[in-house]
Parts: sequence; structure tokens; C-alpha cells
Amino acid sequence: MTAELRSAVTDALADANADFSVMECDPNLADTAAFCEHYGVPLDQSANAIVLASKRPAGVHAMFLVLATTRLDVNRMARQLMDVKKVSFASSEVTSEVTGMVVGGVTPFSRPADLPLFVDAAVLGHEWVIVGGGSRDMKIKVDPDVFTRLSGTTVVEGLAT
Repeated sequence: MTAELRSAVTDALADANADFSVMECDPNLADTAAFCEHYGVPLDQSANAIVLASKRPAGVHAMFLVLATTRLDVNRMARQLMDVKKVSFASSEVTSEVTGMVVGGVTPFSRPADLPLFVDAAVLGHEWVIVGGGSRDMKIKVDPDVFTRLSGTTVVEGLAT
């Protein structure tokens, strides 16, 4: 991870007055299930940042944050929120291009200002959650209340099932 990206992520957290801590991790264990098992983090305390890309019309992107134990409602809720006819998970290449981050480390913090973030309301029901830290070697343990204070963020009931 570049020092610039690490600084941008922690600066964004500080700017949002987040209660957080940084967790270093083995990049080979960054995927949610492997991370949770190895580091003893309950899967239901982990949230995944997912980037979607529209197919019709092309070129619309958004980030979604859902608990790891749930599934993002891509074909109904996400598509409607993005106001597109067809949407799919962004490829690793598109995710990197849109966010400047790699899959396994994508974070809502320091995302581009023009990339909307939709957070499933269930994420807010926890005392803390683990999210990506911008790269595969860092995770963030954070009070999810911070997501109500991030610019360009919408909390949505029923975003995931």
C-alpha cells in the first residue's frame, strides 16, 4: 500500500470524526472469510465494500456496503438506486480504475467524491464493523455511525438480504 493511500484513508476517517483503529493483515488473508477466520473476527462484524458498474447505460458506478453475512440486492435495489436498466459487479480492473484500490481492500474512506456510497442500514446495528483499509494489507475497525456522516452516502433499509 502506498503511504499516500494509507494517509488518505486515515485522514478521511479523522475528518469524519470516526472512532476507529487500523488492523494490519497478511495480504493473502484479505478476503473476508479468510480474514475473519484467521484473525478471529466474527463474520457478522465484517462489512464488504462492493463496486457495481452499469451495463445499460454504461459508465455509471456506485459503491455499496453490506454485512458479509448478507447479499446485496443487485438486480432490484442497487439497480434502482443507480437509476440504470442493467448492472453487474465491477471487474477487478474497473474497481481499481474507479476507486484506486484493489479488490480485498476497497474502503468507503477516501473513495472518489463522485462515487456514491449506499450503506445497508443493518451495518449501523453493530457496535463496530471491519471494513477494507484501501489495500489488501490493512483493515479498519470502525464505529459504523461514521457512515451517517460521510459525504455522498445514503443509508438504505433492505439493501441486502
